[in-house]
Amino acid sequence: MRQSTGDALRPALILRPLPPAVPVMSVLLEALNAVSQGVLVAGADCLIRFCNTAFTSMTGYGVADVLGRGCDLLCGPDTDPATVRALSDCMDQGVPFTGDVLNYTRDGQPFWNELSVTPVRGPDGAVSHFISVHRDISARKRAEDALRDAAQHHRFLQDRVLAGVIVRAADSRLRYANATACRLLGLSEDAVLGTYETDPRWRFVREDGSPVPAEDLPGSLALRGRVDVQNVLLGLERDVGSSPIWLMYNAYPVLDGAGRPVEAVISFTDVTDLKKAQQSLEKSEERLRLVLRGSQDAPWDWDLLNSVLYYSPRWWEMIGYQDGELCTDPSLWETLSHPEDREACRAEFHAALKSGQESYEMEFRLRHKDGHYVPILSRGFILRDGTGRPVRVSGTNTNLTERKQAEARIHQLAFYDTLTDLPNRSLVIEHLRRALLSAKRGAAQGALLFIDLDHFKVLNDTLGHDKGDELLRQVATRLRGCVRPSDIVARLGGDEFVVMLENLDATASQAALAARTVGRKVMALFDTPFPLDGDSHRTTASVGIALFGPETDGVDCLMKQADLAMYTAKAGGRNTLRFFDACIQLAMDKRLALEKDLREGLERGQMAIHLQPQVNQAGKVVGAEVLLRWYHPERGPVSPTEFIPLAESTGLILPLGKWVLKEACATLRRWADHPALSRLTLSVNVSARQFLESDFDRQVLDILAASGANPCHLKLELTESLLAHDVADIVEKMGTLRERGVRFSLDDFGTGYSSLGYLQRLPLDELKIDRMFVCDVLSNPNDASIARIILSLAQNLGLSVTAEGVETAGQLDFLRANGCRQYQGFLFGHPVPVAAFEAGIPAPL
Repeated sequence: MRQSTGDALRPALILRPLPPAVPVMSVLLEALNAVSQGVLVAGADCLIRFCNTAFTSMTGYGVADVLGRGCDLLCGPDTDPATVRALSDCMDQGVPFTGDVLNYTRDGQPFWNELSVTPVRGPDGAVSHFISVHRDISARKRAEDALRDAAQHHRFLQDRVLAGVIVRAADSRLRYANATACRLLGLSEDAVLGTYETDPRWRFVREDGSPVPAEDLPGSLALRGRVDVQNVLLGLERDVGSSPIWLMYNAYPVLDGAGRPVEAVISFTDVTDLKKAQQSLEKSEERLRLVLRGSQDAPWDWDLLNSVLYYSPRWWEMIGYQDGELCTDPSLWETLSHPEDREACRAEFHAALKSGQESYEMEFRLRHKDGHYVPILSRGFILRDGTGRPVRVSGTNTNLTERKQAEARIHQLAFYDTLTDLPNRSLVIEHLRRALLSAKRGAAQGALLFIDLDHFKVLNDTLGHDKGDELLRQVATRLRGCVRPSDIVARLGGDEFVVMLENLDATASQAALAARTVGRKVMALFDTPFPLDGDSHRTTASVGIALFGPETDGVDCLMKQADLAMYTAKAGGRNTLRFFDACIQLAMDKRLALEKDLREGLERGQMAIHLQPQVNQAGKVVGAEVLLRWYHPERGPVSPTEFIPLAESTGLILPLGKWVLKEACATLRRWADHPALSRLTLSVNVSARQFLESDFDRQVLDILAASGANPCHLKLELTESLLAHDVADIVEKMGTLRERGVRFSLDDFGTGYSSLGYLQRLPLDELKIDRMFVCDVLSNPNDASIARIILSLAQNLGLSVTAEGVETAGQLDFLRANGCRQYQGFLFGHPVPVAAFEAGIPAPL
């Protein structure tokens, strides 16, 4: 159809009014108005001649608006051009048309029509009119648009998710694949769709490299078993010989209404990088295991929130257990840790948790299965949550046994002599520093002995260094044996040794005496020959002694003093001992000379006994106390207060006491032939050291037997200091002698260890009141009370009493008045030689 200008017009239907209808036509029109689709009838000129009610409802046009209009009412301007051309062909060529067209209502609202145009021909075969049927498909179009939008959105998402997604039919053909699936499979979407899951262009393998049969693929398993298949790891080889990419598969069956599987939805994720990372981690862990196996470290981990502990196999191995052999709760450490370490380590651990620090380090000991303790260095790293609360502690334990042994070896080499195992110069200097500090804080005096072997170079030169070294080892052994465990014996080098003595005494004189005693022991150990490869070798040593106390001026000064004292001993003829301090040296020399003279005096008959009379209440002499006197040819008379303590400390009291006992028994034997003297007794003092000799009772009996003296006239005076020793042994010895007639007196009663219990056990005959109580009985109420108590106690025990030191008639009257019946003192006579004593005893009437 063209305009008058010749231009083509848009297709149009021109309907002309129908001629008057017959009644049948009236029925037909009613029927057309009753249908739901819009109906238009146009003439051959494409002008509209009729429209039904449905069309006016659909478009909003009235009948008057429609009749006579052209085909512009059939479709709007936005209809697809191809559809418009098809509709135009229908009008021009008189052929049917069916299609979807976009049109607009009277008020401009778009709507979709499913349009069907049918040409009607007359008897002559020419088109007489057109009938168009309009069905509103707007709702369907909107649904299709929504579905299309959803499909596009779904496709958009599927193409962008990391997982590949395919849909596989029951016959293994692939119906769908998203972009990720195509990329992973290495094919385009067109190439994938319609292919089979078992396509030879790709090959599935397991982790061990073996191929996966088609029936074991996740889609096959899901369809066959009608179950979800999840987390199956497969390798995909896209080319022969290529490294596989690793995919994590999940497959889900889709069932129809009858429960039959029709397809499977399969998703897979590329985990190749994760797989490589896992393999790398496994290799790293294996390397870590190898490293830890070859190291001293034993890992452990403690989940603080759940109180779960992990100990590695190396941790268990370190203390001798198998993994799982003991419980792994937190109390295990408490059980195995050393009691001395437990509290300090527990406090340090909790302090680390509270302080906010990230790590800590501590040492402790754990008990091994075999019972010994293993030194451990524990390093812990603390993991905290966002609030700073500790939630986990991980760390390692290191066995310090070898390190401790190495440190001990290093310490041994640094501070001990390799030849003798004694402390070396460095260590003894450190000990001296501490000792001097202690002395300055008020500790007792100490001493340093400097010992040098005499003529050691001659031994080395003549017998060889091997023999010299052996001698030094033996000297070291002997030195250790002659001092206290707390004393320090060290080798300074060569043939020089030192002995450090601490806490000797508060006074310098007594400390010097103790140091001299040790020095003499040191010198005495050289009296015994040293066996050297079957030969005996004799040697001596020179010993220098320096005392130290609060006033000592440093270690170096002390060492020089002891060294100088040693060289003084060398200069004095060797095999001798010298003190550094001039005053103490002089006193020691004097004491040493006195000891030498005392020993010689005993051997040369310079000793004598004197007798002091003991009288009864009537003033008659009933006995005497034997007192030792020393007459030195040059010194003259030496006071007993000077030489008796020396004899006690040097052991000379033993031969002296034995000599006195022999002299007393000989005197008794001689008196037995004189009527005036035969009734008298002699009291002999016995020192505690003498009495404690194991065979003392036998010695006394032997002397009595040898002399022929009557044991009943011998009285042994014991001191209370003896009672500090084994009383049972004392009682046994006293009993043995008393059975033979020997009597016993307890001298100086009340000044020492006596007690009523001892007095009841000891087989005594007499108590002696010490002169210190007798002296002031008239002026001191306390002394008077003590004297009365002793007399009363003796009377109750059936013991006689002799009061010593009676010098005045007033003292005698007091004693007589209180029941004392025997006395001794200057009031009755001074100690005199035996002959003078004998001359003073009148002959019997």
